[in-house]
Amino acid sequence: MLYAFVLIVMQTVVLLAVAPLIVGLIRKVKARLQCRRGAAVFQPYADLIKLFRKQPVVSSTTSWIFTATPYILFASTLAAGLLVPVFMSTTPLNFAGNIIALVYLLALGTFFLMLAGLDAGSAFGGMGSSREAIVASLTEPAMMLSIFAIALTAGSTNLSTIVHKTALLEGIVTDPSPHLMAFAALVIVAIAETGRVPVDNPATHLELTMIHEAMILEYSGRYLALVEWAAGLKLLVFLTLIANVSAPWGIATSMEPAALGIGLATYLVKVSGLAVLIGFLESMFAKLRLFRVTDLLGTAFVLALLGLVFFYVLRG
Repeated sequence: MLYAFVLIVMQTVVLLAVAPLIVGLIRKVKARLQCRRGAAVFQPYADLIKLFRKQPVVSSTTSWIFTATPYILFASTLAAGLLVPVFMSTTPLNFAGNIIALVYLLALGTFFLMLAGLDAGSAFGGMGSSREAIVASLTEPAMMLSIFAIALTAGSTNLSTIVHKTALLEGIVTDPSPHLMAFAALVIVAIAETGRVPVDNPATHLELTMIHEAMILEYSGRYLALVEWAAGLKLLVFLTLIANVSAPWGIATSMEPAALGIGLATYLVKVSGLAVLIGFLESMFAKLRLFRVTDLLGTAFVLALLGLVFFYVLRG
């Protein structure tokens, strides 16, 4: 019991502390590639503190959904993060579920965010919610299939088992084709689910391009701080999935202090490298038109499906 409690506290602190840093790192990389100095890497922390100090403004036409959504979104995203191995192969909520629970926890936050966009009664909120519904309906199947393609090699849908066996090279298919296809699909899903370029642009408020920003346009103060923090957490959860499910080498497989230190250092290096990669990708590509986004997400689904097919072909 004490072991599980300590692990929950440690992973919660790491997720909450690193999430704003990853957002700041992506912004810094993009700024440098655009020949700008840009804000400091730690600027998101200052932004969150500023927002928490401000009094929120809530429209009189909204219901309880609008005020409850930031808390539900933040809690569900953090719970999803506790289902994912971060610096240790055992997850704090290992007993509570597997990849299906992870997908639906993330979907719960997205669902309430769409309701909040509609609840505000603005044209922007309704537009963003409808677009988010399209993206979510296409990304969730691709996400599940991509993780299933890797889960088959471990013989389990539990993320702890998948990461532990992959880290120890137990039951791994020698041909990397299924993993590479699943990895490519998961990268596309992560970009779409977290509202990054080329699916969405988190740095704009233009009507024709907004998806996520349109849904949260009516939020302010501590509500906006929770939504922004949850968005950073969601991005970190997906980067953690990509880093530790596809390449879990270096992750701690025991509670020894040396192993935990190496696991934490390796984790920070991996997610920072992926954040730099996202910054490069966002600087290289333009925002896609909305009807082109479905083609990109369809590609992710096909890649994940091919990963499953290749696994059975190679095993046979």
